[in-house]
Amino acid sequence: MPLDTVTAQIEAGDFRDAEAGIDTALCKPALDAETRSALEFQRERMRRIRLDFPITEAQVKQRLRERIPDLRDDEFAAWKASNQLEHMVIDGVPFYFTRSVSNLFLLNPQAAARRAPPIKPPVNGPMESANAYHAEAVREARANGKHSVAPRHVRVTQSLIVNADAVPAGETVRAWIPLPRALPGQQEGLRFLVSQPAAHRIAPESTLQRTVYLEQPANAGTPTKFSISYEVTVFGQVNLLDPEKVQPLLGDELVAKHPELAAHLGERAPHIAFTDDIRAFSKQVVGDEKNPYFIARKLFEAVDRIPWAGAREYSTITNISDYALHAGHADCGQQTLLLMTLLRLNGIPARWQSGMVFSDGDYDNLHDWGWFYLAPYGWVPMDVTTGRFKDAQDPGVEWFYFGGLDAYRLAFNDDYGTQFVPPKQHFRSETVDSQRGEVEWKGGNLYFDQWDYTFEAHVLPESKPGT
Repeated sequence: MPLDTVTAQIEAGDFRDAEAGIDTALCKPALDAETRSALEFQRERMRRIRLDFPITEAQVKQRLRERIPDLRDDEFAAWKASNQLEHMVIDGVPFYFTRSVSNLFLLNPQAAARRAPPIKPPVNGPMESANAYHAEAVREARANGKHSVAPRHVRVTQSLIVNADAVPAGETVRAWIPLPRALPGQQEGLRFLVSQPAAHRIAPESTLQRTVYLEQPANAGTPTKFSISYEVTVFGQVNLLDPEKVQPLLGDELVAKHPELAAHLGERAPHIAFTDDIRAFSKQVVGDEKNPYFIARKLFEAVDRIPWAGAREYSTITNISDYALHAGHADCGQQTLLLMTLLRLNGIPARWQSGMVFSDGDYDNLHDWGWFYLAPYGWVPMDVTTGRFKDAQDPGVEWFYFGGLDAYRLAFNDDYGTQFVPPKQHFRSETVDSQRGEVEWKGGNLYFDQWDYTFEAHVLPESKPGT
């Protein structure tokens, strides 16, 4: 059975037919190794989907009625039809996403208002609203004309802890923990401090998804822990963009002057694809606009309007930008890939960046964002998930993340879906991004339900003005 057929069956929720097709195909002795691996991954993808969608309709209704006692069947049906209660029909039976109920209260204000007890406000990062740091960065950029401003020096410890007995005792556990690259003007002065175990292998600076590789034997009844510590200085980014100064160069005309940008234009299957729906959405948003600045800003605003909600694992999604366009909600990486797709469609180069955000306190989180190219400014950053600060009085702060970044983030990745150094031997748990880490042993990959991670960042006082 062709791989495309199996993939389409899984997308349609026909898991039994897909399993049968995979079994038949894998029995063919002449099957090439690449196709065999792709088919085996589709089987693994079905397993991961079931982990993401384990809740029956009866169970999700029960959970909702515990929070909304007067829940009606017709409103449940409406929330299901709109995908505000995210679900997937698998072999004729609807199963609901693990975060479907909590996401509903993020997506539907009426449902949130009826929740008993009242829903607690979501825990947002301090950089998700305009604050003194944004004002500091903009003020410094205006004063000295520099793009790299308001730095913070941070000490970081990242750990990866494999569950006890997830790997047989004595077998070697192999781990990859993300590590920042040196990026002039963004991340400088990286100083590696220590690792556990002490022996480690740091991937070259050129590795676009950089990691520290570690290995050690598993012990019976004991979690296997890996960790790294380092210090680095992170700079905020502020580009005071003037739309009147932006050169009207798009697509081929831009590449003619800057050939190196060709790699950041056009489609890149499977997650950057110019589908008919993507083209129609772009036309609706962009209209007849010709100025690259306003094209990019219109697209930024349109994607920013897609509400944020907790996301299923990226490895389970065939085309992330298409998913973000149609799901009715999206998380940071999904929004970023959708915006990258739309920018590229309109002849504006776009590229990926992702890592972790942190704070002066205890807050930290996974986060994805990107960069786009405007002549004559060059590459400028974009964080469409944080988006526009509509209540800011200063336009530089209002549009801070359209051309700027704060210094409370570490970039681990300058591309998505790229190879590690050394490469993994088995499937990755996260096929797109690299923020939590990866683990395997000779028996196969260890998925996210078999290990956990920690991230601790301490901003050193001497890097903060006024402390």
